[in-house]
Amino acid sequence: MKKRLGVVSVLLVAVMVFMAACSSSNSNKEEASGSPSASNPASASPSGDSSKEPAKQVTLKLGLPGSYDVTSKEIVDGFIASHPNIKVEIQEAPWGDFTSKISTQIAGNTAPDVWLQENAAILGYGKRGVAEDLSQYIDRDLAAGDYIDALFAAKTPEGKVWGVPHGINPIALAYNEDVFKQANIAAPTDDWTYQNLIDASKQLTEKDKRFGYVGNSSITTGWFPWIKQAGGSALDATLTKANFDNPNTVKGLSDLIAGIQGGYFTNADFVKANGGELEVFATGKAAMMMFQYSQQVSINDKFPDTNWNVVKVPKAADGNRYVPMVTNSWLIYSKASQDAKDAAWEFLKYYLNEESQAIVAKSGSTLPVRKSALDLLKDTQTKPLNKAAYTEGIAEGGVTLDENASWSEWRLKVQQVVNEMVAGNVKVEDGAKTIQTEVQKVLDDNA
Repeated sequence: MKKRLGVVSVLLVAVMVFMAACSSSNSNKEEASGSPSASNPASASPSGDSSKEPAKQVTLKLGLPGSYDVTSKEIVDGFIASHPNIKVEIQEAPWGDFTSKISTQIAGNTAPDVWLQENAAILGYGKRGVAEDLSQYIDRDLAAGDYIDALFAAKTPEGKVWGVPHGINPIALAYNEDVFKQANIAAPTDDWTYQNLIDASKQLTEKDKRFGYVGNSSITTGWFPWIKQAGGSALDATLTKANFDNPNTVKGLSDLIAGIQGGYFTNADFVKANGGELEVFATGKAAMMMFQYSQQVSINDKFPDTNWNVVKVPKAADGNRYVPMVTNSWLIYSKASQDAKDAAWEFLKYYLNEESQAIVAKSGSTLPVRKSALDLLKDTQTKPLNKAAYTEGIAEGGVTLDENASWSEWRLKVQQVVNEMVAGNVKVEDGAKTIQTEVQKVLDDNA
């Protein structure tokens, strides 16, 4: 009897050893498959769940151009509170000062681990090897379907992603409701074309008193949407060839400049003499203007009694809609340590989570890129009430400003000649030829 019990005991011990070995093997397999581990901050939960945070202490240098006037302090404070293992060092300065400072820091390899700038600048940094390619991080940790396409505003034709949006600033067509009522003219609708805009502007214009439309000649609310509506573009699809010799591009420039010189769009002298574009529109001296989303903060603060709203950017000649949108983008410094890069990505995931994106939506200064946060705008009561003109507009036809690594340089070349066209010093056709040559040279020099 004792012998039989001894055999049973030996068998039980063998079974327990085998089960322990299997458990250990399964545990090692889970760690190898990429589950969150204490040594890898980047594998932690995108939602910023501190229960999954590693114990390892990391310092993150966070650059904030424009400080908390641009980036919500609530988001930064929330990240710090939920990530106790990451010590955040804030580097802040006014936007212009920060832009100058960052160039010096990059040259001296002392740049922050993560910061934001204009999307065109980010693309330039990517080409120079300054920005980390975030495509692998995005593929691993984010569900692209949770975000609008603008999440990839800093994506190159080759598939590299040099940054993720700090926010989206698209345009819509704003109109002064009181002016339209006084003139007994039907207000704009989402079905309008640019020809409708031109025709209404002529009807609304009263010499020396009121213009139909603010004739902005800058890029975002000026010449770029006008060339897009005519079927043109600044660059081709590869972003390596200038497209200003395209007849459609020339037609778009002509439409804008004809309105300014024809007197039914405002000119620069009138705008300057009357306090600027926003005041001209708010006080009824112009009935319509292309309006960037961020401008709602200023007009509601300075002119709270103005009755205004927006509709989508008018449809183009081909029946489609093209909605220029400006993005500032976060980048991760490619020369930072891996620990700092992982911590920087933790910050960007936190910035892109539902809670933080809801804070972005509430600010009114920019649009979030997370779809659930955009849905929150449906219930807001601040002007403009038709915020769907922006959100649905970019979903339908959001486009960047043909940005590439040399955008900042070639854009200035375009602007100089457009200003001469508007002033009547250069014919549109001749100016377009000059622009074509100068922009292509910049593109070739930066190839």
